[in-house]
Amino acid sequence: MGSPMKHAVAKATSPWWAKAMVITGSTVMVISGGGAIAAQVSVNVLEDSVNQENLLDDQRVEVEEGEPITGPLNFLVLGTDERVGAGGEARTDADIIVHVNEDLTQVSMISLPRDLYVEIPSGVPASETKLTEAFAYSEDWGESFQNTAETITNLTGIQFNGGAIANFEGFLDMVDELGTIELCPWHEITSIHGDKKTYPEGCAEYNKEDALDLVRQRYGWDDPEDYENGTWGDFGRQKMQQQAIKKILERAKEMGYASDPTKAVDLLNSFGDALTLDVGGYSLIDMITQMRDVDPNEIISIGTPSSDGEMNGTSYVMIHEGTDEETASEALWDAIANDTINEWACANDKWLSGDSKPDCAAAPTDGGQGAGEATASDEPTSD
Repeated sequence: MGSPMKHAVAKATSPWWAKAMVITGSTVMVISGGGAIAAQVSVNVLEDSVNQENLLDDQRVEVEEGEPITGPLNFLVLGTDERVGAGGEARTDADIIVHVNEDLTQVSMISLPRDLYVEIPSGVPASETKLTEAFAYSEDWGESFQNTAETITNLTGIQFNGGAIANFEGFLDMVDELGTIELCPWHEITSIHGDKKTYPEGCAEYNKEDALDLVRQRYGWDDPEDYENGTWGDFGRQKMQQQAIKKILERAKEMGYASDPTKAVDLLNSFGDALTLDVGGYSLIDMITQMRDVDPNEIISIGTPSSDGEMNGTSYVMIHEGTDEETASEALWDAIANDTINEWACANDKWLSGDSKPDCAAAPTDGGQGAGEATASDEPTSD
């Protein structure tokens, strides 16, 4: 584990989507072209291209050394404003479950709101509080990562095969490397930051600065259609965050990062200390080889069924008991565990936050909230 961090906590100013892009982009993007990379790059070069540490420790699903990689797999993606390895108690701005199906061909991203009301089993820093607080467990980020993993496992029942953590600077490097990315706001939105720039409805190319600014927004997602579609406030920001992850992956693939091993390793090297992976008992080269068929265009993006709420005078995002949110979220956890996310998504499309949809004509569902159950065989991010 890296050395403990020594600086004081700073108020969060960088959004969690930035970190989610870094980690998901660096892993899934490279995975999607793994055949070429694995064939042309030495194991040592690839393994040394990104920091690897034991983040999950005893919160990881254990595998026998040398055991072949088989799905389904679940990874915990966390992002924070502080530089990885720099030190200091921090909180997460990104909490995402990345699920890979049994065939290792499809990825789903399930975003958990940073302000989700949860029970922290360790009781540190409090028994019941916002999910983001679980990472404030320790100045040692490994211990904080494990506390967050335990908290999410307690909520969902999902255990993790690996994990990752990344920070703001890494995302900046990635967008800078790609030049621009395409983003598609579903209506015009005016920034609350800096020059208060207005971004038009529809798809356009965005440079690093504008992409960061646009995907940070949450207050501008307050049109009637946002409330009707469940994309208001932090839920709208989550949708843009997941959209941006996919667009980065697509652009990287278009530019040859998934097929040119030198470019892929250069991209990973550019992250430096901004990215740390934990692939558990597997090697990175094996991960890349086995998951080469992942297509970024087919990523399913899901928001946790939840809505705004209040507890003891404090605002949270909550899964309200006795509501469709509770039914849908419990079915979602089952769907992750049973690798039936497509079926769940077809029955619960109101919680999908991306453009990719599963093939519902081929996916059997029960037509209700419970799809995905076992069968017999943000206070939102501070700006």
